[in-house]
Amino acid sequence: MAILAAFMVPHPPMIVPAVGRGGESIIEETTAAYNKVADEIKELRPDTIIITSPHSIMYSDYFHISPGSGARGNFSRFGAPQVTFAEKYDTELRDRICEIAEASDFPAGTLGERDASLDHGTMVPLWFIRQKYTEGKIIRIGLSGLSLSDHYRLGEMIQQAVSEFDRRVVFVASGDLSHKLQESGPYGFAPEGPVYDDKIMDVAKRAAFGEMLEFSESLCDKAAECGHRSFVIMAGAFDGVGIEPTVYSHQDVTGVGYGIASFYPTGSDDSRKFRDNYLKQLENRLQNNAEKSDAYVRLARKSLESYILKGTVIDVPSDIPSEMLSRRAGAFVSIHKEGKLRGCIGTILPTTENIAEEIIQNAISASTKDPRFNAIQPEELPLLEINVDVLGDPEDIESPDELDVKRYGVIVSSGYRRGLLLPDLDGVDTVEEQISIARRKGGIGEDEPVKLQRFEVVRHI
Repeated sequence: MAILAAFMVPHPPMIVPAVGRGGESIIEETTAAYNKVADEIKELRPDTIIITSPHSIMYSDYFHISPGSGARGNFSRFGAPQVTFAEKYDTELRDRICEIAEASDFPAGTLGERDASLDHGTMVPLWFIRQKYTEGKIIRIGLSGLSLSDHYRLGEMIQQAVSEFDRRVVFVASGDLSHKLQESGPYGFAPEGPVYDDKIMDVAKRAAFGEMLEFSESLCDKAAECGHRSFVIMAGAFDGVGIEPTVYSHQDVTGVGYGIASFYPTGSDDSRKFRDNYLKQLENRLQNNAEKSDAYVRLARKSLESYILKGTVIDVPSDIPSEMLSRRAGAFVSIHKEGKLRGCIGTILPTTENIAEEIIQNAISASTKDPRFNAIQPEELPLLEINVDVLGDPEDIESPDELDVKRYGVIVSSGYRRGLLLPDLDGVDTVEEQISIARRKGGIGEDEPVKLQRFEVVRHI
């Protein structure tokens, strides 16, 4: 059976009267919309409610699906321990989702449970639902640090699993919008905050789910949004399905955006296979970029592709610029996939006979040996964006005043520990941030005395 409906909802604990103690009155519009959602879920009589929550267990490279037969929770963290929940999990449907993921070698499952208690991103929607409808089991799914298309793909797997069962299922995508809508709010203001809220509510109004995949990481981060990945999983659960959307409310009176909308399926629609379309467009764009790349980047790509596909290290080609053969220098190879870092490894000083060999070795390391990531798989190759930074000689400096985040990279040293950060990186806007990140990379505490060096790079794209 197909998913009956999906709902985009926020999760401010203050909306629960025992927590808000009257303060919830400032978001009455959101409360009224939430009650409408609960009424609709009551009418749908679901056997299973799938809830995606940003506050469930979250890993950078894995989707956690809550294990066991059920879980309990309460609002004691928010001063209302008397508001309690005891939910049963739909273990059969959950296990089928996990089986589909495992068969696809997709990083999702029930491993890594750290805290079985229900989180507030799950309990706030349940508080409204259980006022009206006490039947039905739940499945609780966390988000991850993986790409938006991976979140959409998880939604597709959920759709497949649901279609195999005779279950009445609704999907609840829990997530607040921007947390930076007002100076008076708990997180302050950023201009990207209202931009994010306007965009996501427009997407909801039109059920333009494909556009969710195109939100930049920079916009999402600077807006401090909470629920975008939750909404993308929901979108994937309706892949290839026509949708009738209704937006019920959008409020930002607390400095945090709360949006509520419903999405009802209207039948198959092959034009709405958004992940397939997105990946095809991405592949075409990256292919065009690769054809325009300079010799440094072409060499890095050739090296990693040969190693990933054949397990072989290429020889230095004869048709490369002479400077790549005559010069020695440190070099970093950085790999991005769908706007997110997928691997980056390099050398501060030269370790090989020339720049070409440095690039060949570091491209292999960045794609298969970066300890932060799994090795890149062959199917990912068309989606990779690669750049190469050739480093100038490090120069000792006396103070951070001699740094410029756009022009200089930084090396922070304390004894044998050393951290490096390249210049002109997205999201690194100040020298203080640059040094702090380099300290963390080197395992150096914020208060430890350090030696500072700077260096320039030539970036090849």
